[in-house]
Amino acid sequence: MTRDEPWTAGDYVVIDIEGNGARPPELVELAVVPVRGGVIGDVRAWLVRPPTPITWHARQIHGISDDDVVEAPSFDDIASDVLGALGEAIPVGHAVHNDLAVLRRVLPGWQPRFALDTLRLARRALDLPSYGLGALVEHYDLGVGLPAGMRAHRADYDALVTARLLVKLATALNSRGATLAELRHAAGTTSAATAVGPTLLDLL
Repeated sequence: MTRDEPWTAGDYVVIDIEGNGARPPELVELAVVPVRGGVIGDVRAWLVRPPTPITWHARQIHGISDDDVVEAPSFDDIASDVLGALGEAIPVGHAVHNDLAVLRRVLPGWQPRFALDTLRLARRALDLPSYGLGALVEHYDLGVGLPAGMRAHRADYDALVTARLLVKLATALNSRGATLAELRHAAGTTSAATAVGPTLLDLL
């Protein structure tokens, strides 16, 4: 794939992670959604038993308790499945540097060259009072028709609506659809360690 090809020529994998509230966060739930040829694929999600308990604050956000993950696998048990789901695709996420930072700690051999941040892309493409995922879901009605039982701040829901957001924003970036070069200019990030993180309000 070259930089001048349309964005739909590439393979993307949208990532969302829910953590246990530790510093740095430990993974509790992970979901990935492939986007190929501009078409959104099926979501894959894993509950993960973290090495330390889930904090009260984290439970208030995603609703996952220690009881929910007591019989879940450790990340080491699912690492090969996660790597297979990620493949060689371009990672995408809302404030993606947060997700990259967690995954790079648990998958030290996984080093994507760059990633796309839908938060940065939305700030460039839209004029809204908030660019948090919830506000963007409402702006574009991205939650319509999702599978029953999905809800905000769970990894499967957040990954799927972020995949829908990517398609919306990439298509709207210009009248003919964005090229990979344009997406990288608008939303690309290369370093989870140096990227400036969003505020909590950005993420809600």
